[in-house]
Amino acid sequence: MNYTEIISKFDIQDSVESCEPYGNGHINSTFLVTTATGKRYILQAINTVVFKKPDEVMSNISKVTEHLCARESDSRRVMPVVKLCDGGLLYNDGGKTWRMLGFVEGSLCLEAPESKEDFYESAVAFGNFQRLLGDFDATLLYETIPNFHNTEKRYEAFLQAVEKDVCNRAKDVREEIEFVKARKCFCSVLLDANRKGILPLRVTHNDTKLNNIMFDSKTRKAICVIDLDTVMPGFLVLYFGDSIRFGAATSVEDEPDLS
Repeated sequence: MNYTEIISKFDIQDSVESCEPYGNGHINSTFLVTTATGKRYILQAINTVVFKKPDEVMSNISKVTEHLCARESDSRRVMPVVKLCDGGLLYNDGGKTWRMLGFVEGSLCLEAPESKEDFYESAVAFGNFQRLLGDFDATLLYETIPNFHNTEKRYEAFLQAVEKDVCNRAKDVREEIEFVKARKCFCSVLLDANRKGILPLRVTHNDTKLNNIMFDSKTRKAICVIDLDTVMPGFLVLYFGDSIRFGAATSVEDEPDLS
């Protein structure tokens, strides 16, 4: 693949020295671009199977990062979008859809907390992210994954899966199935509160994993929140639940050792 041709479409005003695979993300294909002056960027091919409308994803990211940049004096605290030479946000080479982002120098990314301090810093990062977006109108954002946190629809899908039982495994997990069914009413709590005007929609990240935070490699303090593909309107209370779900786990996300 001719990465030089792809990179040339983005407004980086520098010649490219290298483009190498980077990180271990599960969804998008990521590359680290290094220029002749040593400046580095993140080049990504967006997974359009997961994100069927990449233009809406990038519209959300662009609006949110511009809002954050206007409120952060430290450029490392936001991973900005690098636009195309024609001002666009995405480049389609006929097969893949590409975007480019700035690179956070002097940083590291953790797959799992290595200390209580790491977990605390994740809370600081997402809390600051939310504070800075507190005055952003969530209705300006697209819902990039429809019904992502719609627990009523998730419950309906669960019942359908149990009924179909395509792998003939329901008989082995009857206790777990009944556990979920006994909590049907809880699936409507947040949505009912929103419908009544009690719980407002806010700008939410929706994927509060530790590896979506960049840490300073020297101080181990959180720098910024990354991977904004799932940023869309949502409920703040889910930040806490999702963060605890990930932070309390004792293994990485794709742990093969199920013991």
